[in-house]
Amino acid sequence: MLALPVFVLFFMLMVSKRRKALKSLGDWTLLERLMPEYSSTRSTLKFILLMIAWVFLVMALAGPQIGSKLEKIKRKGIDVVFALDVSNSMMAQDITPSRLERSKQAISRLLDKMDNDRVGLVIFAGKAYVQMPVTSDYAAAKLFLSGVNPGMVPTQGTAIGQAIDRSASCFAEGKQSRAIIVITDGENHEDDAVDAARRAAAQGIKVFTVGMGLPDGAPIPLYNGALQIGYKTDEQGQTVITKLDDKMLSEIAVAGNGMYVRASNSQSGVKEVFDKLNSLEKTEYDSRFFSDYEERFQYMLIAALIVLLAELFLVERKSRLAGKIKLFENNEGK
Repeated sequence: MLALPVFVLFFMLMVSKRRKALKSLGDWTLLERLMPEYSSTRSTLKFILLMIAWVFLVMALAGPQIGSKLEKIKRKGIDVVFALDVSNSMMAQDITPSRLERSKQAISRLLDKMDNDRVGLVIFAGKAYVQMPVTSDYAAAKLFLSGVNPGMVPTQGTAIGQAIDRSASCFAEGKQSRAIIVITDGENHEDDAVDAARRAAAQGIKVFTVGMGLPDGAPIPLYNGALQIGYKTDEQGQTVITKLDDKMLSEIAVAGNGMYVRASNSQSGVKEVFDKLNSLEKTEYDSRFFSDYEERFQYMLIAALIVLLAELFLVERKSRLAGKIKLFENNEGK
């Protein structure tokens, strides 16, 4: 739209230049009589039509949406809840950039691969909390995921069993396939995670585990804001080393009728888990009507085409037929 004043200015300069050129040939009144078919008015009208067409084209490109429509959506998929460990040990850097950051990246990659599945998010340390209920809104899931950090859970520890129970409570009753993906370093200090996996399996929920960390372990960094100030130590002043517990995570996966995958610096286990999830039966879990705006750019485009056609058929010269019609000619004396 900002181009309109530029076009008008350019047109005025062009008209002024044309008039000066014609005046240089002689008296303007005489020239008008010598060019009876010339019409400056039609030239201006053609320009106005072009500008109107330009406005309609700009409006069409803007994609106007007016009104609404109802559409029935049917989805087929599975329900998945990610149980993400946010304890301080997940800040260890044996997997770069850290266990927690690599876990968030792994979940994000899984979300990119999913289609029509519903997802939820549970975070846990010493206690488990539902961060996001089960939803098909992947954008919202990524938004919640991006803000996850150890400071969100006030009680430190690793309560994997409670995380599984809390994740299982997120699922609605139904026949759809359901799965819990526990992403942790496996150092469980709070409860019986294997028994919790058995309870989930008894409800038809599969429990997958993804181990973040290396068996050799790494120290737990301490931060003051964004600045690392050292490593966590025990009562004797020795640096605490956090190690991946493969055995525990394997037992949880077996009890939960799922599978265990160990992440590393080269891969995060996403492909293996995704392939297993894809093998689960997908059921229709959602059928709803929703309102959406309807595209109306076609009307602007049609209007622009009509105006352009009018401009195309409008010639700058006066019509000879119109010139012969002289309604107000004085016929006295004939």
